Amino acid sequence: NLMTQNTWKLHPLLKIIDSTFITLPAPSNISSWWNMGSLLGLSLIIQLLTGLFLAMHYTADTSLAFSSITNICRDVQYGWLLRTMHANGASMFFICIYLHIGRGLYYGSYLYKETWNIGVILLFLLMATAFMGYILP
Repeated sequence: NLMTQNTWKLHPLLKIIDSTFITLPAPSNISSWWNMGSLLGLSLIIQLLTGLFLAMHYTADTSLAFSSITNICRDVQYGWLLRTMHANGASMFFICIYLHIGRGLYYGSYLYKETWNIGVILLFLLMATAFMGYILP
């Protein structure tokens, strides 16, 4: 166990991971409501990766779009899983967004006008992006 602790402290890449995710200094009285930003980041990474892999097999032509989706689900290895993760990931992303906004409202984050306004702009951009993804042929 001592060897493992020393490895985390000495290896340069593991040291970065340790200081970023594991031994991150945080107040002891922080609640789980403050996890929404991290969950949003994780959801965004999952959305980007699954969207990228789906785009490799998707055909945007209106006459071929449905057959390309069928091809992804039936013939691409784990394509059904990628599509399901991408579709449900969008819902998860917006659940985290709304919880993040709710926490901001509860704790009075709207008093920081610039930060709040940037958040509102980002919300509208995310809604527009999700709508564009939803109406793909």
